Amino acid sequence: MREIRRTNVRRIQCVYPMKAYLANYGCTDIVNSVFFALLTLALTVFHRAIPYWYLYIFANIAIIAAIGFLARFSATRGHKWKLLHGFYMMLCIPIAFKVMYVLVPAIHPVDYDAALIAIDRALFGVDPTQWLSRLQHPMLTEILQIAYGSFYLLPLILVVSLYRRKRMKAFKTVFLLVILGFYLSYLGYVAVPAVGPRFTLHDFEHTDAEVPGLWLTPVLRAYTNTGESIPPGTPNPASLVQRDVFPSGHTQITLLVMILAFRFRAGVRWFLGITGTLLIIATVYLRYHYVIDLVAGAAFVWLTLELGGVIDHAWSKRQARISPSMAARSTDTE
Repeated sequence: MREIRRTNVRRIQCVYPMKAYLANYGCTDIVNSVFFALLTLALTVFHRAIPYWYLYIFANIAIIAAIGFLARFSATRGHKWKLLHGFYMMLCIPIAFKVMYVLVPAIHPVDYDAALIAIDRALFGVDPTQWLSRLQHPMLTEILQIAYGSFYLLPLILVVSLYRRKRMKAFKTVFLLVILGFYLSYLGYVAVPAVGPRFTLHDFEHTDAEVPGLWLTPVLRAYTNTGESIPPGTPNPASLVQRDVFPSGHTQITLLVMILAFRFRAGVRWFLGITGTLLIIATVYLRYHYVIDLVAGAAFVWLTLELGGVIDHAWSKRQARISPSMAARSTDTE
């Protein structure tokens, strides 16, 4: 079988020399490559406002090259290369997230918290994070902070579950939609930069005293803050924190994972459903998001599903035209 695949690759390289480079790319490889190419273009255009911009560009180019390398080797080498090619996408998400940290203020250096607060007040007549303060309890805070901290684990749990059952089509579909969902949310951060209610409606420095948890809450809270570029002791954190409020990526990706888990009847669907529901509640209870951010996150789920379907269909048709035998490799084993 491996020799047949190598022969197919060589045949494509001979007949389609201009298309050979992309012959083994999947949809997720294309989405990753295109997004990092867009990041590189944006870094080039706005480089005057970005310190060490050339290092980010070099890293992006290296990532794009690595994607091509993995796509090619996974088609002709052993299981380990396929495994690496299947899961490398999880590394792209945090890298892209940190690139957005320098790009958002360079492209759109205006925060829209006042507008988001006004929308919440128009919808509810109150500030939801302040209203929820009356429900606070250390045990509830502990549970919700743990759920919030599981954000990156939820999609990983789903794809590992599908991979272990050799449901490769479902595995690739979930990865495509999750990666696409993250990148669409990052574009939302550029359009509507904001820091969130923990800085605007509350005193961030008093969060631990005002919303106390039990054992893990301080550690998980510090972990979250560090991931958003404000480790403990950072002076003036509101000016340095990542602008990643609108839409709520936590809501968007978690809802997406829950929907896909039930759509594919994954064995972990009920765990993901319960944990995901707690996580979404936590986004407001823990003062990370305005409610309008959650509404936007839900809308971005629809956008992700629709756009993902279009990309998957278009790329599958393209690959089938180049080599029907290679396109057939993505068929589910269920």
